[in-house]
Amino acid sequence: MLKKTQGIVLGAIRYKETSIIVKIFTRELGLKSYLVNGVRTQGNKSKIALYQPLTLLDLVVYDKDNGGLQRISEAQLYRAHQLIPFDFTRTGIALFLTEVISKSIYENYQNESLFDFLQDCIIQLDSKDVHLGQFPLVFLIEKASFLGFAPQEALGFLTESRSQPFSPNELVQAENYLTALMTDSFANEAKIGKLLRQKLLDHLLDFYSQHLDNPGNWKSLVILRQINE
Repeated sequence: MLKKTQGIVLGAIRYKETSIIVKIFTRELGLKSYLVNGVRTQGNKSKIALYQPLTLLDLVVYDKDNGGLQRISEAQLYRAHQLIPFDFTRTGIALFLTEVISKSIYENYQNESLFDFLQDCIIQLDSKDVHLGQFPLVFLIEKASFLGFAPQEALGFLTESRSQPFSPNELVQAENYLTALMTDSFANEAKIGKLLRQKLLDHLLDFYSQHLDNPGNWKSLVILRQINE
């Protein structure tokens, strides 16, 4: 059966000589794996570009009840990125978002509200006015609510964790900053020192690790460290 849906590309692996298997989080059907034939041949460069991480797509797909690999009938850009592919900082944050999303959802997981949030985050990341330094923190805070383990107040993010890396003074600063982020989201204007912001990012990732099944190491964190130096 053919179905129309929107999708967010999370990654692709090579399959045989010219094909790929691509993971796409779709709005109506959830996380699916699709076999796409012939996109790695010399005459189809534009098609392989459709399947880069965090690409936003409009799709017509075959939806089979027996699971396994699905196929795509039609794919076109929902919105072309203007800044993410050409800005090293945005590219690094995009890799981080991709890793967090991939580790927190599973095959066939479907959540339209989460999809809409992720799509909005990607569009925000591609905008000129977004505050990039706080972007990963806002993303982690807000995404936790869609996954069902976000505390009601900022202090919960700091105390409901196996690690307690903050001094009493840092704890107050971190709580105030998180409260501002939870209130104003990506539009927040509050400031915090770079070292404390990095410590807060580490802490939130540890918080996520406690609630996810086998998240492993956060590989993209190394890239975030480099772009924030």
